[in-house]
Amino acid sequence: MAKKNKTVFVCQECGYESSKWMGQCICGAWNSMVEEKAIDFDTEDRRRRTSSRDGAGRERFGMSAGAINSGAGKPVKLRQVSSGEKDRIDTGIGELNRVLGGGLVPGSLTLISGEPGIGKSTIIIQAAAHIAYGKGTVLYVSGEESEEQIKMRADRVCGQLSDDLFILAETNIESISEVCMKLKPRFLIIDSIQTMYSSELDSAPGSVSQVRVCGNELMRIGKVYNIPVFIVAHVTKSGDLAGPRIVEHMVDCVLSFSGERSHEMRILRAQKNRFGTTSEIGAFEMAEEGLIEIENLSGTLLEEMEKDSEGSVVTAVYEGTRPLVLEVQALTSQTNIGFARRTSIGVENSRLNMILAVLEKKMGLSLINQDVYVNIVGGVRPEGTYTDLAVALAVYSSYKGKAIGSKTIALGEIGLTGDLRAVQNGEKILKEAAKLGFECIVLPVRNAQRLKKISAEINDRRKAEGIAGVQLIGIKNIAEIQRLF
Repeated sequence: MAKKNKTVFVCQECGYESSKWMGQCICGAWNSMVEEKAIDFDTEDRRRRTSSRDGAGRERFGMSAGAINSGAGKPVKLRQVSSGEKDRIDTGIGELNRVLGGGLVPGSLTLISGEPGIGKSTIIIQAAAHIAYGKGTVLYVSGEESEEQIKMRADRVCGQLSDDLFILAETNIESISEVCMKLKPRFLIIDSIQTMYSSELDSAPGSVSQVRVCGNELMRIGKVYNIPVFIVAHVTKSGDLAGPRIVEHMVDCVLSFSGERSHEMRILRAQKNRFGTTSEIGAFEMAEEGLIEIENLSGTLLEEMEKDSEGSVVTAVYEGTRPLVLEVQALTSQTNIGFARRTSIGVENSRLNMILAVLEKKMGLSLINQDVYVNIVGGVRPEGTYTDLAVALAVYSSYKGKAIGSKTIALGEIGLTGDLRAVQNGEKILKEAAKLGFECIVLPVRNAQRLKKISAEINDRRKAEGIAGVQLIGIKNIAEIQRLF
């Protein structure tokens, strides 16, 4: 018999296989084991499947006979291996290139996820249209939308289309592999991985076994033909990837598209990137003609900020290769019943609770009977602790009813003792603040000492231009806020 089906239990979280059902997987997840049909090929069938090509002329799954007979691969000197940076493919979208680390790497697998309607298919078709014009053949495989639906979107966001942009409405991975062998595209798009299936398996599309087999075949296509592959994935209500998490481990890059569908701004962030940094973000604005890049993100986030408003403080963070200026808003109000609420958007709730505890202990603020709400405007969720001081100032401003001022920037990490710790990339943040017209920067005293020389140079230039200089205010402990404001 060529193949035998056997039943295994597979964890939907980590992909671990077991012959018996387990209440708790080895990864710690409970009740995540699902029954799947697996294929067990005998020795003779394995030899036959890897012997050559099939009747259609395409390579079967697995290694070829030449690869097996040749023995182990030959080691090469690491310094003789090309880095691949010069071979990156320009997507035509600057913000997408930034998040990817400079463009698409040939042979790489990139997974892009996001809520329905957030703009995943829009940004992919825009990139596909640009690559088809300048680089060669592009294949868009759709398992959800019809060819007519994709054509309507492409006409709206791309305008005139290249003859090298092909669309394929197919969900069978073997058929897709055969088309790729014949077409040999420069760029492959799979929309989406949850709809793909292999006829070798009996399980439904989207299951652990199907995603693993389809993902491995897409990886083989990318490596054999040296083409970048873009895979679209769905997300759950909590924002996590839907289905088995094994697909995240298989791909080279994981991109996350976020934003509110009721607002125009969209944020693209890399959660995993083997060819670049994961701290870069890309900003877009959703318009009728598609996604438009936002080059001056700081100016966009601050354009609606009201002047000298209570509970509003400007802060700055460093995302990837550029500084980013944000507005932090806070509101404190008397609790009428029950326990005081602590709600935050863009700031971890545990971090907010720590900052409030420091304000109560070191500054004497009585917040036990105050509801506290904190929001970072624009839906941006900055990483790191740059925003600690700004959050504390915003809460203090709302509680005391004092405006900090729209020309003041505050940044720094707050420790449990109330002392402020220095942050990195202060020089670049200072230059960005001066370019945007800010006049005062409140920051840790150690950062202020390091930036004295640069601040003097900036102020000399601004004075020659008749513009007010930038004042650096270094503070050592959070208690000094009461002296300043």
